Amino acid sequence: MSVASFAHRADPGRALYRAEQVRELDRRTIAAGTQGFALMQRAAAAAWQDLKVRWPGVRAISVLCGGGNNGGDGHVLAALAAAEGVTVQRIVLKPLEELGGDARRAAGMASAGGVAAIDWQPGLRLNGQVVVDALLGTGLTGEVRGAFREAIAAVNQSDKPVLALDIPSGLHADTGAVLGLAIRATLTVTFIGDKLGLHTGAASAYVGELAFRNLEVDAEAETDLLPAARLLGAGLVAAAMPPRSRSAHKGDFGHALILGGAPGFGGAALLAAEACGRLGAGKVSLATSPEHVVASLVRRPEVMVHGVRGASELGELPHQADALVVGPGLGQGSWGQGMLQAALAAGKPLVVDADGLNLLATRFTGERRDDWILTPHPGEAARLLRISASEVEADRPAAAQALQRQFGGAVVLKGAGSLVIGSEGLVVCPFGNPGMASGGMGDVLTGMLGALLAQRFVLEQAARLGVLVHALAADLAADDAGERGLLASDLASYAQLLINPGTGEDHAAATR
Repeated sequence: MSVASFAHRADPGRALYRAEQVRELDRRTIAAGTQGFALMQRAAAAAWQDLKVRWPGVRAISVLCGGGNNGGDGHVLAALAAAEGVTVQRIVLKPLEELGGDARRAAGMASAGGVAAIDWQPGLRLNGQVVVDALLGTGLTGEVRGAFREAIAAVNQSDKPVLALDIPSGLHADTGAVLGLAIRATLTVTFIGDKLGLHTGAASAYVGELAFRNLEVDAEAETDLLPAARLLGAGLVAAAMPPRSRSAHKGDFGHALILGGAPGFGGAALLAAEACGRLGAGKVSLATSPEHVVASLVRRPEVMVHGVRGASELGELPHQADALVVGPGLGQGSWGQGMLQAALAAGKPLVVDADGLNLLATRFTGERRDDWILTPHPGEAARLLRISASEVEADRPAAAQALQRQFGGAVVLKGAGSLVIGSEGLVVCPFGNPGMASGGMGDVLTGMLGALLAQRFVLEQAARLGVLVHALAADLAADDAGERGLLASDLASYAQLLINPGTGEDHAAATR
C-alpha cells in the first residue's frame, strides 16, 4: 500500500464533540422543525446501509435493543432489515410497554413489520450472522451493570461481527474509557456529531472501523457550540511542508541540540538525534556522555556530537542552538539534573521528555513556560499531576488540559489516540498502531519535535505536526513489514518521505 492510503483516514480538522453537545445539537435540530423520529429513521437507515456494505449478502442479524433513542435506532433498523427479507432476532432489554416517546414508536414500527421481540435472558443464543448493538447510548456515565453487562459479555463471547450504533455500549462518549465492560465492535456508525471518546484511550480496542453520518445536521453551523476537540488529518503535512526554496541553506532550517544519553543510556539520545535530522533540521548537535561519542559517529556522522561529563562542559552550546531537546536517556542523577537545568536556563524553545519530565515532577517543581513542548506518556503525566496513571487514562482529555494549564506551552499526552493541546485547543491524532509499543518510540518523537522547533514552526503547530508525522510514519512502516518487530529506528526514513511531498507520485499523494 502506498503512503497515499493513509491520507484519507480522517477528514482534516473534523470537529469532535462531547455527548452533551451532541444532545444539544439534537435538541436544536428538533426545535428547528425536524421530528425526533425522523432523525431516528435517518440514523437507522444510514447504519443499515453501512451494515450491508460492510457485510454484503447478510441474511440474518441479531439486534439488541435497550431503552431510549439508542434502543429506538435498533428497533427501526430491525424493521428496515425485515422489510428487505433479512431474518431478524430482536432482543429487548427493556420491555416494549415501558418504552416512551420515539423509542416506543420505533418499537411499534418493528412489531408492525412482523419482527418478534424476545426478552433478554442469560444463555440466550445470538442467531444472527451480524450482531447490532443498540443497548446503551452516549448518555452512559456509570459502570455497566445487571442485564446490560450480561448482554455485552454474551456479545463479546459470541465472536460474531458487531455493528455498534452511535457508540459501543459501555464506552464513555467523552473520554474513551471503558465503564466496566464494553462491546468490542467491528464497525461503529456514529451520528450527528463525531464523539471525542471514540478516538482516544481504550476506544481503539472497541470502536473497530468508524463511520460518521451527520444525518443532514451541520454541527459547525452552530457557531456558539465550539467543538471539544478536532481530529488531525494527514493533509496538514503538505500544508506545513511545501517544497523548499532552491536557494535554501542549512542556516535557514535551524540548529537543534539534543541533551541526553547519561552514562550507559546512549541509545535514546542517538535515536532522537537521527530523527531530528530526518525531519529537516539544518544542523543537529548532540551533547551526551563521552562514552557514547564513538557510537554516534558510527551511526550518524552528520550529527555534531559532543562528549560532556557534566553541564559545566556544555559551554555555549545551549545558547548557539535554536531549539533544545532534553530527556532521552537523561537519567535522574546529577548528570541529568545538570543538563535539564542548563536547558531551562538557556531560554530557548524546548522539548522535554522521559526523565526530563520525571525531574520536573520531583526536582524542578513549579516550572511553567510558554515556549516548551512536554510529551508525557500516562505514567509520566500521572507523576506531573500527582495522580495515578489509571486516573489519567480514565479521562485523558481532562488530564491533557490539566497539564497544559499547570505547565503552559503545548502538551502531547501520548498513547492510543494521542492528544495535543496548547492555547488553540485540543486535537486528537487518529493514526498510529500497536507496533509502536516498543522502546525508543518516544525518543524518536522528541527528536522530530525538536527539529520542527528548530525550523521555527509555531510551538503548537510543531507539536501537532510532529505527532502526526510520527504516527503516519509508524503506519507506513507497519504496512510494509507488519506491526510486530517494528523498531523506533524504522520511522525516520518513512518520516522523511512524508515531509517531502515531491518524492514520487505515490508519496506525494500522502499529504494532499
